[in-house]
Amino acid sequence: MSWPCVIIFYNKVLTKDENMTKKVIVAGVGMIPFKKPGASENYNVMGEKAARAALEDAGLDYKLVQQAYVGYVYGDSTAGQAALYGVGLSGIPIFNVNNYCSTGSSALFLARQAVQSGTIDCAIALGFEQMTPGALDILFEDRPNPLMRFYDEMTSLQGFDESVPWAAQFFGGAGNEHIKEYGTSIETLAKIRVKASKHASKNPFAIFNKEVSEEEVLGSPMIFDPLTRLQCCPPSCGSAAAIICSESFAKAHNLNTDIFIAGQSMTTDYDSTFTDHDMRKVVGYDMAKKAANEVYEETGISPKDIKVCELHDCFTTNELISYEALGLADEGEAEKFVVDEQNTYGGQCVTNPSGGLLSKGHPLGATGLAQCYELVNQLRGNAGKRQVPGVKLGLQHNLGLGGACVVTLYESSS
Repeated sequence: MSWPCVIIFYNKVLTKDENMTKKVIVAGVGMIPFKKPGASENYNVMGEKAARAALEDAGLDYKLVQQAYVGYVYGDSTAGQAALYGVGLSGIPIFNVNNYCSTGSSALFLARQAVQSGTIDCAIALGFEQMTPGALDILFEDRPNPLMRFYDEMTSLQGFDESVPWAAQFFGGAGNEHIKEYGTSIETLAKIRVKASKHASKNPFAIFNKEVSEEEVLGSPMIFDPLTRLQCCPPSCGSAAAIICSESFAKAHNLNTDIFIAGQSMTTDYDSTFTDHDMRKVVGYDMAKKAANEVYEETGISPKDIKVCELHDCFTTNELISYEALGLADEGEAEKFVVDEQNTYGGQCVTNPSGGLLSKGHPLGATGLAQCYELVNQLRGNAGKRQVPGVKLGLQHNLGLGGACVVTLYESSS
C-alpha cells in the first residue's frame, strides 16, 4: 500500500523586533599593509590576500561562505569576482559595491543586512583599491558628474578653483564654516594631524609611521586654506575584509562569537545638504549625525560611552566636524575636545588609534573594512601598542560625498 507524500515549505519572515535582537557576529577580519600607489600588488592579489586573512582569522572554509559583497571605486565591473576567484570558485552570489569613500562600509552594511534578515547565515565583506598618484579625479568626462549638484552648491558658497584638488575645496570649506562660527584655530587642526601620526607610529599597516610636529603640519605646502598638505589623506592602495555571520552559524562551526555588530545605520543626503547653505552639511554632517543618532537609539548607547572610534578623517577639518556630528563633542565644543586631548589615550575617546586615513592611508574601497579590522582587534584586546584599555564598545564612521554615510557600533560580549 502506498502512502501519499506531502511536503510543506515554511519560510518564517522575521519581524522588525526579531531582526533587531538577532546577533550578527564579526567572526574574522583580515587586512594587508597599505602602500603608496605604484608600490602595491594588483587589486585582485590584494583582495585575495585580505579575504584569505579574514577566513584564516575566523577559522572558516570559504566553501561555507554563502554570499560576498565586494567594494571598490576605481575598477572595472566584476573586479570582485577577479579577487575572490583566487580564493575559490564556489558559485556564490558576488555583489560589486561602489559608494565612493564609504564603499567598504557599504559592503559591510549589505553583508550584515543579509545575515540579520535571515536570508543567509554567512557572508564575506571585502574591500580593495588600487589607486594612482595624485588627488582624486573624475574618470568620465562624457557624462554628467554625479557630484555636480554638490559642485554647484560649493561654487555658490565659496567659488571653485580648477587648479586646486576638488576634495580639499569641499572639506576645507567645511572647516572654514567651523572657524567662522566658533573661531577655531588652525593650530587645533594641526593637533589633529599630530595625534594621527602618533597613533600611526604604532601601526605596522599604516603608510606613514613617522611622527610629525605642529610646526611641520602648518609649514607644509598650503593646498586649500586652511588645509596644508599634511592635513590631507594620501591616495593609497590596500585591502581589508570581514567575515559576517549569525550567532547560530558561528556556534555550529566553532567560530569566535565575542564581537558582534550591536547597531548600524546607513544614510544618504537630506534636503539640508543643499538648502541650509553650509559647507559642513554639503560634505555630510547631517548624514553622519542622523546615522549616529539612529545607532544610539537602536542600541541604547550614549556617545559618551564610546571609548574608541575610527572616524573618517579624510582631512583634519572633517575629523573636527565629525566629533560634533557623532556626539563625541557637543556643538561648538570640538576644538576644546582636541585641545584638552580628549581624542587620544587618557582622554574621553581614543579617535583613530590606527592613525586614520591621514596616516594609515585611504584606499577608498578598503577604508571601511580597515576601520572594522582595527575596532575588532581593539575589542578583542589584540591591538598591541595601540590597545585602548578595557574597551567593550567601538564606533565606526565612514563617509563618502555624493553621498552616503555608514555608522556602525561594535560590541564585545567577552
